[in-house]
Amino acid sequence: MAHRSSGRAVAPTPPIRHGRLTRSNPVLALLRILGIVVAVAIVGSVSVAGIAVWQVAASVKPGVHLVHADGSTQAPPPEIGAIDGGVNLLLAGTDTRANQGEQFQNKADLAASSGAGNNDVTMLLHISQDHTNATVVSFPRDLMVSMPACPRAGGGSSGASSNTMFNTALSRGGLSCVVLTVEKMTGLDIPYAAEISFDGVISMSDAVGGVTVCVATPINDPYTGINLGVGQQDLQGATALGFVRSRHGVGDGSDLGRISNQQVFMSALARKITSGGVLQNPIQLYSIARAAAKSMTLSEYLANPTTMVSIALALKDMGLGNMVFLQYPSVSDPSNPNRVVAIPSAASVLNAALVADQPVQLSGKVGRAAVEDPNPVVVPTFTPTPTPTATAKKGAKATPTPTPTPTATVAPGAAVVLPPSITGQTAAQQTCSKGNK
Repeated sequence: MAHRSSGRAVAPTPPIRHGRLTRSNPVLALLRILGIVVAVAIVGSVSVAGIAVWQVAASVKPGVHLVHADGSTQAPPPEIGAIDGGVNLLLAGTDTRANQGEQFQNKADLAASSGAGNNDVTMLLHISQDHTNATVVSFPRDLMVSMPACPRAGGGSSGASSNTMFNTALSRGGLSCVVLTVEKMTGLDIPYAAEISFDGVISMSDAVGGVTVCVATPINDPYTGINLGVGQQDLQGATALGFVRSRHGVGDGSDLGRISNQQVFMSALARKITSGGVLQNPIQLYSIARAAAKSMTLSEYLANPTTMVSIALALKDMGLGNMVFLQYPSVSDPSNPNRVVAIPSAASVLNAALVADQPVQLSGKVGRAAVEDPNPVVVPTFTPTPTPTATAKKGAKATPTPTPTPTATVAPGAAVVLPPSITGQTAAQQTCSKGNK
């Protein structure tokens, strides 16, 4: 079967293509699916892993069939084991209130967004071919883009548009349209995609046991119902959702500020997942995997547990400093302060690095709603407990303790230094969210 091979940073075998629709919503995107995915993969017991995979498979929603603009065929899902090569995975969050919890069912909410909703949060995860680094790019919802023609669920397609707000892609043509638009912007092939809803974010934050974030100045947002004081705050359930949704309560009240606030949350989530309890706790991992399967809508082959596990295994040995969260380079539109436009020179540097599968290094500041934590906490490094062995007979050789897999690192000087106009942070950087005064 024909398979696209453009030299781009995509796994050689991943199933492909963009698709029809489905619905869901915003944020808490990134490690949700990763750590989740890892959830099934890194359980230390084959029997527990087998049961988890089987039950997760039973609860996964039907996958969205992704259709490529060039008509290329799909490849079969990979075998179990770290995925061969790199990964490009898009995570979209819709603002739909349809079929959500009671808190989103008042008339104002339903009028704000129903049906498929808008992709108010969109993130692209790129895992390098050698699995040493990952980049998560957040695309502003208010970004003005050139949108391609997108297939509609009932047949036909939406027309192409040269100047359209990015967050309309989901309502115009479903998850497939979001993928096609990001592919056009970046030059990447994106074989995998997923959506998450408001209720999904709540389920995921509960499954992971909450996330502790640092708050530098009080955050009060009546729109999302959060009121947080200064200091370390444990976020879970509806409070976690309110935090990652908050726009008016953080930074300068803009969507760009909200993106950096989400990066504070995601980096804290990444540290929690990798630092010592989550990945080695079969019960908690299983809970996360089930929550992901139930609360997210996945593209066709991403819904295959084998694929989820394979992607997770590509991340398990990656250092936190090699996970970079950044905002797609953009500034306020001079002709419309409520919209943003891309910075072409900076975008071309980022896009070229992603397509060439090169690691990136930030040279700019953290985002508008974040500040460096003045009192960073030492993140513990998890040391696996040696598997107990039976008492050796006298004179018998002791069974050696397995050596932990070393953390994958990026070679010095190998990273592309991004222009300072691109803001963000690594998962290793400890930052605090600041409120909108």
